[in-house]
Amino acid sequence: MTALRALIFDVDGTLAETEELHRICFNASFAEFGLDWDWDQALYRELLAVTGGKERIKYYIDEFDGSVDIPPAGIRQIHERKTALYTERMAEGALGPRPGVLRLIDEARASGVLCAIATTTSRPNVDALLQSAFAPDAVGWFAAIAAGDEVARKKPAPDVYALALERLGLAADACLAIEDSRNGLESARAAGLGCVITVSPYTDGQDFSAALRTVAHLGDFETHNRAIEWGMVTLAMLRDWHAAWVSRSA
Repeated sequence: MTALRALIFDVDGTLAETEELHRICFNASFAEFGLDWDWDQALYRELLAVTGGKERIKYYIDEFDGSVDIPPAGIRQIHERKTALYTERMAEGALGPRPGVLRLIDEARASGVLCAIATTTSRPNVDALLQSAFAPDAVGWFAAIAAGDEVARKKPAPDVYALALERLGLAADACLAIEDSRNGLESARAAGLGCVITVSPYTDGQDFSAALRTVAHLGDFETHNRAIEWGMVTLAMLRDWHAAWVSRSA
């Protein structure tokens, strides 16, 4: 039976609860460009169904504000400014890891299980988060990083997971994805991976029936809601879930 050789993590909502900071920085960028858009939490939850920041802005224009006509270059400028604001605030210590993430990464690395990243967000956002919220050398903890700005199609397409697998040099059945969203789950499954979901405030209520397990988070004991299992997720548990999935898939 294929052993678990790597954990592939999503970033936003999985490694850290970043979505609220992204929302704040989108609004700050809009204001700097003279746009009167205000993405509140309810709207942003809806917009997160669209993966990719530039794609999200385009979708908002098409669906919510037909009065403006912003060309692709303009959308790119708005998004670049949003990314700069996000990076600045991240460097100021605006975020930390979600519960249990550091412990699980340490446990995996000590046991010879590789850690990797497959994310829709851009590589500068990944580096900023790891260096400010984890450790200055945290980028080096990951054997492979695949970001949304490196692939043709973003989640729920499998492209970013396929790139992560290529860089790891591993088959899909030797890896396990850890995600927080339905789009991430579909992306991982389309690439041939089993997936564990750690629900975030912006994804609670999505359909995770295809996940191997759905938990509140990886760390401390917490009751999330009746649909969510609870407890501390260990590497041994992930190995068991992975082995059961490989056996069923054989």
